[in-house]
Amino acid sequence: MNAFVSPEPLDVDPAGTVVRAGRVPPVRPEIDRALEPLTGILPTQPLPLAARVWQQAWLRKMVILAALAVVWEIAARWQDNDLLLPTFLQTARALVEGLGTGELLEKTRISLAVLLKGYLAGIAGAFLLTTLAVSTQFGRDLLSTLTAMFNPLPAIALLPLALLWFGLGQGSLVFVLIHSVLWPLSLATYAGFQGVPETLRMAGRNYGLTGIRYVLQILVPAALPSILSGLKIGWAFAWRTLIAAELVFGASSGKGGLGWYIFQNRNELYTDKVFAGLAMVILIGLVVEGLGFRTLERVTVQRWGQAR
Repeated sequence: MNAFVSPEPLDVDPAGTVVRAGRVPPVRPEIDRALEPLTGILPTQPLPLAARVWQQAWLRKMVILAALAVVWEIAARWQDNDLLLPTFLQTARALVEGLGTGELLEKTRISLAVLLKGYLAGIAGAFLLTTLAVSTQFGRDLLSTLTAMFNPLPAIALLPLALLWFGLGQGSLVFVLIHSVLWPLSLATYAGFQGVPETLRMAGRNYGLTGIRYVLQILVPAALPSILSGLKIGWAFAWRTLIAAELVFGASSGKGGLGWYIFQNRNELYTDKVFAGLAMVILIGLVVEGLGFRTLERVTVQRWGQAR
């Protein structure tokens, strides 16, 4: 018969290490190494004034715009045909005259008023679609089906139908604007919602958030970078769709916007005014991007650490 040998008893030292009874674990000697002082490093010097000024983003963008204006002026003088390509100075003069008479300002007001209606309606529709998509399986199927059907369809292609349904008025323009904003914004928003971490979703459910409160308080803040990207894409699509629609159908109750202004002056061969209208469209885009979306990003996603 084999005798049973009990295992050697174990103890725990003050450091929490399990050792055999009667045995002391080895103690590693502490080594204190003195670091050598840093030498040969120059003190931090402030950047030169020119380097500090060049770090301003607005200055770099102004330099780019000035370079484009110089290239434009050189190309127009080399072409030497004002009917085909007016110079930058001629276009600037026509722009100043249009602003001075108030004609360009009035056309801009008309276009922006229509654009704002369609843009806001498109945002509301996209929010409803994506809220339904993240809440139910039917909503997800509905969103994927509608975006696959209508997102590739150019908004300007719907203008003949819009004219039949809504007549010669702002309703037709608002309809095509909603189409141009709704689908890209819905896709960007839904992609942002899908990328929300599961921990945030669980936190919202633990707080008892459901429905619209869950979307507004959990999903929207977490998906805000994607939503802002969708808003910028929707704005660009809406702006170009509006100008194209006004070029085709133009006036509403005898009044048209910037697209109609460009179309009229093209018919009268005032090419400098055509370029002035195009320059106004570009300036509005730069202002909206620089003062609108950049400010919104700075006070939200950049401030919250969601983007650089």
